Amino acid sequence: MDLGIKGRKAIVAGASTGMGAASARALAAEGVEVFVSARGEERLRHFVETASRETGGVMHPVVADHSTEAGRATLLAACPDPDILVISCGPPGLTEDYLKISPQNHRDSLETTYIAPIELMRASLEGMAARGFGRVVNITTAGAKRPWEARLLSGPPRSALINFVHAISKRYASKNVTLNNLLPGVFNTPNTLAHFTRLAEKKGTSVEEEQFKMAQQLDIPAGRFGSMDEIGPFCAMLCSANASFITGQSIVIDGGSLISLF
Repeated sequence: MDLGIKGRKAIVAGASTGMGAASARALAAEGVEVFVSARGEERLRHFVETASRETGGVMHPVVADHSTEAGRATLLAACPDPDILVISCGPPGLTEDYLKISPQNHRDSLETTYIAPIELMRASLEGMAARGFGRVVNITTAGAKRPWEARLLSGPPRSALINFVHAISKRYASKNVTLNNLLPGVFNTPNTLAHFTRLAEKKGTSVEEEQFKMAQQLDIPAGRFGSMDEIGPFCAMLCSANASFITGQSIVIDGGSLISLF
């Protein structure tokens, strides 16, 4: 299926690994020129070289921390007029006790998961509207709709981001500019795989056994974790020319875990 975005330019922020990388790869495979940012230069360049070769797409590494003003300036200087903006970031660490979360912990999380996406959108949306095409996808977390004490540095700021995106999506809908959010549940990211590999080695079991047990404990109806092949192509679909009537939405991808009608 032709998504109708060949030749478009995309920024994928926070994308040397995990869901951001999967989204960048899927866009490149559709013929989108992709500017990929991350903080770690070595891993970023390795990903871009590998993904470019495998997809046959055009990808550019941009070493930048988009949670900072300087990092955003570097990224936008590399691609000042994106047609597509995908924003991802590594999730903040788990918190065992909310009483131990400091004000600085909250500030750091807000800078990365709330303020940074807003500033990247603010810098890009007017240009998209003027050109008559734009797609924004924020990769957030299902925890934004399912509060969990261990994810208090991740869920609340992303709930706020979802509120913000929904509100401003109305302003741009008539300009063929859409803004949506993906809310993934538990996925088999490189970090997740590394954790379960260590656990399996310690217990003398297999990665598959340990992940299956965890899926049961977390009550995931699908009985497994999500894969990167299930997030990247879906993100690309939301960025397609055919998705112009989908905007202001927050789509949960969690194997059926969330108990909610809407």
